[in-house]
Amino acid sequence: MSRLHLTARFKIQSGRSDVFRSIASKCIAAVRENEINAGCSRYDWFYNDDYSICDVLETYSGNEAFFEHMNNVGAHLQELLAISEFSGSVYGSPSDALKKALDGMDVTFLSFEAGA
Repeated sequence: MSRLHLTARFKIQSGRSDVFRSIASKCIAAVRENEINAGCSRYDWFYNDDYSICDVLETYSGNEAFFEHMNNVGAHLQELLAISEFSGSVYGSPSDALKKALDGMDVTFLSFEAGA
């Protein structure tokens, strides 16, 4: 499996949801402009009812597409991390370089075994 699937969860600081959503819109615009159909096939943002939790579901064609994504939205991601608590999961076969890039973050790596 060369594709990578990711789930990113942000627990947004109280009173910061409007700022978070504003920054998130910049991420979405950057992905729409630079990545959709060019390595990123899914980039969907979901919020709970009070906008205190945001989950992002992402799919990339492989490790290089994920690194391209980080080049596009890395600065915005840093802004989001400043006002939220992050955790995530990576599904597939991330390269050692990708694992190293995410070192120190609350990320779980899960390898594909079987599917239908």
